[in-house]
Amino acid sequence: MGKPTGFLEIDRADRKYKPVDERLKHYKEFVVPLTEPEVKKQASRCMDCGIPYCHTGCPVNNQIPDWNDLVYHGDWKDAADNLHSTNNFPEVTGRICPAPCEAACTLNIDDKPVTIKTIENSIADRAWEEGWIRPLPPEKKTGKKVAIIGSGPAGLAAAQQLARAGHDVHVYEKNARPGGLLVYGIPDFKMEKAIVARRVKQMEAEGVTFHCGIHVGQDLSAKYLESKHDAVLIAIGSEQPFDFFAKSPGRDLDGLHYAMDFLPQQNRRNAGEPQKPKTHEISAKDKHVIVIGGGDTGSDCIGTSFRQGAKSVTQLEIMPMPPEKENKALSWPHWPLKLRVSSSQAEGAKTEYSISTTGFSGEGGKVKKLHYTRVNANLQPIKGTEGALDADLVLFAMGFSGPIESDIVKEFQLPVVPRGRFKGLDATDKDYKLATSPKLFCAGDIRRGQSLVVWAIREGRQAAHTIDKFLMGSTVLPR
Repeated sequence: MGKPTGFLEIDRADRKYKPVDERLKHYKEFVVPLTEPEVKKQASRCMDCGIPYCHTGCPVNNQIPDWNDLVYHGDWKDAADNLHSTNNFPEVTGRICPAPCEAACTLNIDDKPVTIKTIENSIADRAWEEGWIRPLPPEKKTGKKVAIIGSGPAGLAAAQQLARAGHDVHVYEKNARPGGLLVYGIPDFKMEKAIVARRVKQMEAEGVTFHCGIHVGQDLSAKYLESKHDAVLIAIGSEQPFDFFAKSPGRDLDGLHYAMDFLPQQNRRNAGEPQKPKTHEISAKDKHVIVIGGGDTGSDCIGTSFRQGAKSVTQLEIMPMPPEKENKALSWPHWPLKLRVSSSQAEGAKTEYSISTTGFSGEGGKVKKLHYTRVNANLQPIKGTEGALDADLVLFAMGFSGPIESDIVKEFQLPVVPRGRFKGLDATDKDYKLATSPKLFCAGDIRRGQSLVVWAIREGRQAAHTIDKFLMGSTVLPR
């Protein structure tokens, strides 16, 4: 694998960020790529470990040692072909995936894993630059018609796979542009939207038809779609946010918003796209912002708030502060619990751990204070630790409880259980079939619950495999 002694001779080196004061002036990506020689050196660190545990950490089954070796030897075209054989959108995962493959890397036992994510992104970006990524339309059509509801990463991956198999694929998206949360949830400074747009263009050339601005279940009957197609894939995600403060004092004050009401607005502004009708404009400019929730969505709120001109940003996390380093003997090769500082947090946010919000107060109907108490390791309040923080804008980034149930889910009478899964899933074909109807399938967050983009891509690919087999009796599509 690569250079046999590379991991002994070369230290891990990864991409850097542009200075904070520079990147806060815009919404563009700010990661500084490694040079080609640097990428080849990093690829050479991939060791002949016998059992590539990075495979256990990668949901899409990327053949990581193979393309590391190809990059080291300068075979970039073959590396790109290999990478695309398992991952439809490596330029996306190379930007926003948390890289569980690196946590599983054998070299991570020494806390210096191969820079897999950076190498992946370098391969994908070079493939685009060199013109190697082109439409791959099918040689012949099957005459089968598939509807995909939702154009997030699961829907897009399934659509591309099914179109290449020769099916007539129609994707329905309620927003103005395809991409789902890739376009409307993830900030531009983490991934610019031209990244998604060029993939959509490729897919259109492969035969995928996108129907945007159509909310299935409201503008168009889901059952009508079912009657007009040979198969229907539901990939609408998990968009119902948690609200743990529904009964808290001050919950009705102005200035309390869900993260996914806040983030899409800025993405629409960046694209010059009109806001949705009756939208309440949300801005962090000149405000004390508090973000409740310590995950990626919370970090996205932090970075967006700073770029909008917030006076201060504080992030609250109810869980205790994690250790700076994990216990490798207990965690490896699994994803470890350890302290991570995101690029947005490093831009000046203050993070408070072991803190629970108890309510809100304000003036003139607008929030001015967030009230809290400290909690112990069992998340129980500690008497005498009550306090308050200045708060002009409070953003709830506490995750999602499942799919929106007022449209497609209601029309098909799908039995939702917590976290977005369904009761009565057919036990065959990895449970991508819905027992409600032989034509219905589901994939992505609506099937497995809120998860990573890389998992959504895998879900879409596997659902495409199942649908193609259902339509044709057999399939050559990879899982």
